[in-house]
Amino acid sequence: MERYNFKKIEDKWQKFWEVNKVFKTKIDQNKQKFYCLEMFPYPSGKIHMGHVRNYTIGDVLSRFKTLKGFNVLHPMGWDSFGMPAENAAKQNNQDPKIWTENNIAVMKKQLKQLGLSIDWDREISTCSEEYYKHQQKFFIEMFNKGLVYKKENYVNWDPVDETVLANEQVIDGKGWRSGAIVERKKLSQWFFDISKFADDLQNDLNILDEWPNKVKVMQQNWIGKSFGCEIDFEVEGEPKISKIKCFTTRPDTLFGFSFLALSVDHPISEFYKNDPEFKSFKEKCSKTGTTEESIANAEKIGFKTNLLAKNPLDKNQTVPVYFANFVLMDYGFGAVFGCPAHDQRDFDFAKKYNLEIKTVVKPKDKLDNFKVTNEAYTGPGIIINSEFLNNLKVPEESITETIKILEDKKLGNKKINFRLKDWGVSRQRYWGCPIPILYDEKGNYIAAPEKHLPIKLPENINLNTKGNPLANIDEWKKVEINGKTYSRETDTLDTFVDSSWYFLRFCSPTNEEKPFDLDEINYWMPVDQYIGGVEHAILHLLYSRFFMRAIGYKNKDINIKEPFKGLFTQGMVCHETYKDNKNNWVNPDEVETKDGKNFFFKSDESNKISVGPSESMSKSKKNTVDPEKMIELYGADAVRLFILSDSPPEKDVQWSDTGMMAAYKFIQKLFSLSEKIRVIGNDEKKR
Repeated sequence: MERYNFKKIEDKWQKFWEVNKVFKTKIDQNKQKFYCLEMFPYPSGKIHMGHVRNYTIGDVLSRFKTLKGFNVLHPMGWDSFGMPAENAAKQNNQDPKIWTENNIAVMKKQLKQLGLSIDWDREISTCSEEYYKHQQKFFIEMFNKGLVYKKENYVNWDPVDETVLANEQVIDGKGWRSGAIVERKKLSQWFFDISKFADDLQNDLNILDEWPNKVKVMQQNWIGKSFGCEIDFEVEGEPKISKIKCFTTRPDTLFGFSFLALSVDHPISEFYKNDPEFKSFKEKCSKTGTTEESIANAEKIGFKTNLLAKNPLDKNQTVPVYFANFVLMDYGFGAVFGCPAHDQRDFDFAKKYNLEIKTVVKPKDKLDNFKVTNEAYTGPGIIINSEFLNNLKVPEESITETIKILEDKKLGNKKINFRLKDWGVSRQRYWGCPIPILYDEKGNYIAAPEKHLPIKLPENINLNTKGNPLANIDEWKKVEINGKTYSRETDTLDTFVDSSWYFLRFCSPTNEEKPFDLDEINYWMPVDQYIGGVEHAILHLLYSRFFMRAIGYKNKDINIKEPFKGLFTQGMVCHETYKDNKNNWVNPDEVETKDGKNFFFKSDESNKISVGPSESMSKSKKNTVDPEKMIELYGADAVRLFILSDSPPEKDVQWSDTGMMAAYKFIQKLFSLSEKIRVIGNDEKKR
């Protein structure tokens, strides 16, 4: 009996997909369409098992829909701009374009070895001029629509990568790529007006029936629609200021008011700009970063002013006014009132500066003498110690009733606010899409004329400079238009811009004049099934939703609002972690065991290895398995089978050599059975 030859079988599969791609034939409008797309990879050099799992899921769906008679679109591309390529090029003294293209070639070869049903004729790369020239057109179109603007603002500054980060790119107060503690820095930046669509982005989550609920909740929380009140606080003391305006979602806790806190960037800070103590305080604040997350985790510090704020519901009560490092200028009005008993951040601040902590909300099952002592109480309950607000239910009665009282007294106004802030897209680096803006000698800026697009990146430049290399290339920066000299913008676009519309480009990737053919996107869009990691729930998925709305804004021809109809977030591929006696990570290929309990180096049994928890495969922890080696040993069919059969696709899969071998043996048995049936069938025909 012939033994299963995975190389021969997979070659046949590859030829089948080359010859029988339904997307290469004229689209049959009577058939249903199926657009399947996995989040495209960053060309880091080699595929990993996370890639294998992601693309195998899409492969199974595409094969199934093809066999069911659907018109299927299943393309592949490369998210190829970005800081890692620039850093790698610096370290290896190599051009980032060459480094990136070499990595693409390697990863493409590996993906083809998997025998996936991918239409490689639609392949795109975001660092290609053919791609980013259309992105520059989008930028100019959005600029002309008023959806792009420039302003000076405090931003998240990564001191290692020396670039700006969006709030979404700061994780636990650190840069998402470098891991460096993020700082505040004031820069003139380009922004996309994503907040213009905040309400729409939040409301339309309700129509995404084929999205995981956890992703919708994460986006909903990030957009952060909050219902509250704008309140004017009368102020006395020096400097002479009549009022300070605040936004709050909890006006019902005003009787627990014990301080008023301002952002260090609040206009009132101008009165203190020459004060040495305030300067020192502001410098400390700059080390905190600008995200809510980094501020929440930082030690709460304040600078006390000579101002006193009056409680609008009790003018006899006055409280001190502080500048505080936990107040953001771009939330509300850069001012908040502190109620320590019912906000943990305020509680920590009050404890530090010995301020009053007055309880004004008690749980329903507690007596009226309930008192906050060790931590803030933030749950539901009943209003107490608040005169005419007493006994109101929290939150169902208390907030709306308090706002009504404030409005009747002309002390405040009902207001809806959003946590979502505009998307800062300027990045101080070379390896990214050039921003198509030109400056005249007076600093006035215009969009680059279309005939000058694409604005290409200069080649053979020195990357070993501080900051943005483009800022140092005068011959590239200067350009003449109609006899007038302009200077090009030296910032490049955030790479998340590149991935915010690539799904449209796949519909007509060879169109040189337009980013997409209107008939093609009307046929294929939205993506029927999008597949990728839940870690992109906020960044990429939210930006893509915004981009579709921005493209359709003031454009009657675009009627697609949501880019992804169905979303599937696959589980991670996990593996045990190993460390040597010096606490260094060790690759699984170097580890051996004889009894499953004691582990050691293959090259030295006396050198013991400690086994850590199973974690998501990561190059930094060296707990990765090389897919190419697995394909060589067991064949692509067995690798694909194991990666899907060992655990439900939405759950994490624990890698095991035993499981991989079991999948291989199953393939052998299946092939042997099919061969027996074929032989018996041939014998029957001969009879």
